[in-house]
Amino acid sequence: MLRTLLADITLLKVDAIVNAANNALLGGGGVDGAIHQAAGPELLAECRTLHGCNTGEAKITKGYRLEAKYVIHTVGPIWHGGNLHEAELLANCYRNVIKLAVEYKLHSVAFPAISTGVYGYPKEAATKIAVESVRNVLRELNYEIDVTFCCFSEGDLQRYRSYLTQYPF
Repeated sequence: MLRTLLADITLLKVDAIVNAANNALLGGGGVDGAIHQAAGPELLAECRTLHGCNTGEAKITKGYRLEAKYVIHTVGPIWHGGNLHEAELLANCYRNVIKLAVEYKLHSVAFPAISTGVYGYPKEAATKIAVESVRNVLRELNYEIDVTFCCFSEGDLQRYRSYLTQYPF
């Protein structure tokens, strides 16, 4: 099931929340900073052992002080106008997160909007990629999982609702 929700991702009771991280995986601003702060210093300590993450890839850690059991970190692309494979890299973020969720036999995962903050990815295009990528990989893997697109603003919520309605699973 795919759904959308206006909420603080750090408070969700799901198997895993997704962190829109930077390549170092050592915390930052936005959702990354909020997740690190809510999870506590143990998250940073575990992230140090991962030695970073390439754009489009994903790595998993424990959730520590979060309601979620796990945090799946993924690094979205910085928007440079769309000619540097940004769409492919963003789609890979969603695909690789779902693949890790399947590998760990998770039943629920919550995504923030990846790359649409300081990385500058156009929100409309990013929303379409998020929804289509998750749908496609779930069909490909034939796996049942509850996916929540956790939105930070009412505008984001409406955008995700529109795509979920236009393109039913």
